[in-house]
Amino acid sequence: MSQNCDSTVCNDNQLEVPQTIFGKYKEWFPSIVSFMILIAGIIFDQTDATFFKNYIRLAWFGVAFITIGGPVLMKAFRKISEGKVFTEYFLMSLATLGAFAIGEYPEGVAVMLFYAVGELFQDAAVNRAKRSIQALLDVRPDTVSVVRNGKIEDVKAEHVNTGEIIQVKPGEKIGLDGELLSESGSFNTAALTGESKPDTKQKGETILAGMINLQSLIEVKVTAAYKDSKLSRILQLVQDATTRKSQTQQFISRFAEVYTPIVVLLAVLLVVVPYFFLHDGYIFRDWLYRSLIFLVISCPCALVISIPLGYFGGIGAASHNGILFKGSTFLDVMAKINTIVMDKTGTLTKGIFEVQKIQVNDFDEKLLIKLVAALESKSTHPVGQAIVRYAKNSYQQVNVQHVEEIAGHGLKGKVDGIELLAGNAKLMKKFNVAYDSAIDSIPFTVVLVAVNNKYTGHFIIADQVKDDAAETIQKLHASNIKTVILSGDKTAVVNAVAKQLGIDQAFGDLLPEDKVAKAEALKTPGVHIAFVGDGVNDAPVVALADAGIAMGGLGSDATIETADIVIQNDQPSKIPVAINIGKATRKIVWQNITLAFVVKTIVLLLGAGGLATMWEAVFADVGVALLAILNAVRIQRMKF
Repeated sequence: MSQNCDSTVCNDNQLEVPQTIFGKYKEWFPSIVSFMILIAGIIFDQTDATFFKNYIRLAWFGVAFITIGGPVLMKAFRKISEGKVFTEYFLMSLATLGAFAIGEYPEGVAVMLFYAVGELFQDAAVNRAKRSIQALLDVRPDTVSVVRNGKIEDVKAEHVNTGEIIQVKPGEKIGLDGELLSESGSFNTAALTGESKPDTKQKGETILAGMINLQSLIEVKVTAAYKDSKLSRILQLVQDATTRKSQTQQFISRFAEVYTPIVVLLAVLLVVVPYFFLHDGYIFRDWLYRSLIFLVISCPCALVISIPLGYFGGIGAASHNGILFKGSTFLDVMAKINTIVMDKTGTLTKGIFEVQKIQVNDFDEKLLIKLVAALESKSTHPVGQAIVRYAKNSYQQVNVQHVEEIAGHGLKGKVDGIELLAGNAKLMKKFNVAYDSAIDSIPFTVVLVAVNNKYTGHFIIADQVKDDAAETIQKLHASNIKTVILSGDKTAVVNAVAKQLGIDQAFGDLLPEDKVAKAEALKTPGVHIAFVGDGVNDAPVVALADAGIAMGGLGSDATIETADIVIQNDQPSKIPVAINIGKATRKIVWQNITLAFVVKTIVLLLGAGGLATMWEAVFADVGVALLAILNAVRIQRMKF
């Protein structure tokens, strides 16, 4: 329950968890021994054992105290030597040594014992949260099977070079990122996406470390070193996230630094001030006892550990759901979001264009497909590639010459001696090619084609809406969250998608600076915006938004570096999940703050008035801390 977060919650980046039974439970032995000695001492007290007097009684309880309290006293001394006097260790040491000074040995031992037990429960809760994250992410095998000189060798994953080929048997985990060389494969991607539904990959597609091969033996060409794999970066991201404090955590840390010396001062005043008012009725021992009770109950353990543990649990719960928060701050931010601004392509749609319809005027359709596909094969534009895929292999024997890509318009070239134009309406207008103006009102991407400078037909190409997009918008609206699309695509296309999904507002034909202007117009007082998109091309909007969410955990590497939150499986349905996790985390944190303040205030007043004993103070302090810890880890069992 470290006031300065120097235990395991704030500064431990290694996520190490004890592996052996002895390593996991040995820290309980001092508490058990101390408890047994304490109970025996209390029994001796109650039975008026003749030998159990004076120095023997002091030594007996002293052994119980040192067994459990020695480490706390050492920590208090170490902190004082570092210039940090007013820590919780100091409060516990002062209160328990004071109890011994006035002869309340059992109570002094009990204070230290229950404090130590509270710390053990805290450590158990932290380790549970760590195991949740570690089991999810650190699933890379130590060795992989590499094909070298025609033989299979078992090699440590970190010693495999890019370009080498590895074999993965059914049921094995993939240790390195790469390209699938086998015709196809089925994989469990839960370690990366939080989804256990098998994902089928085809030859040439990207395979990531952490996936589990479900079917036949496959071969993968390594494309990234062990330390550069997607999973390695994700693991580092989660580790870094646990060290970044939210505003609430920072406030509590600053509060504890001021609160603790004030408490010590009040405890001193509680002993001294009554002397000047009571005179003959003043009993020093009674007022010192009240002061010690005051110190015990005022220890800010529940606050300084349950709050960071609550955020830690939120980050772990999000990771389990395939969502990566880059720090506790963004859990708070997502809890306040009331407007979701989204890019269209790759966020609400799959980003995979497909030919929906072909319209031909006085020309052979198969020949037109072949000619246009041959021309588009010289470009990497996703719209053109949709036509190439549609044509399959029919264009490969065609002679293509003098290809010119006209930015923002389309392609010009000569295919089998035929002058060909393929692009948007602006391309037709540029070369004075007449076409039916009704085509301009088609709410999809249209590739117009001109043969020898005469309009010949057009391809209607559409990006498919993601399966869970409609459900996502419904859930956001159910939570009174406004939805907006900002896209560089045609306004007609954007409006069609918005109408299909029921999105509140949609804006198309936007350049990056236009998106910024629209986002600024939306961001009025009281409006908290999260922008969901690429995270690189839309960097200006991401910077403007309260939270930047990248839909690209399995796509663009750069999004992991730039966004505040990364949704690993590109499913928009994770957006409301992220919001719900943020709200649940914030609710739990404030429940703990309220509980701690209310209970401690009541017992502080009772103790100062002589109506509470140190036993009650101990149970109140430890009880509040344990309830707060249990409440904090509860989020890891929630379903969102």
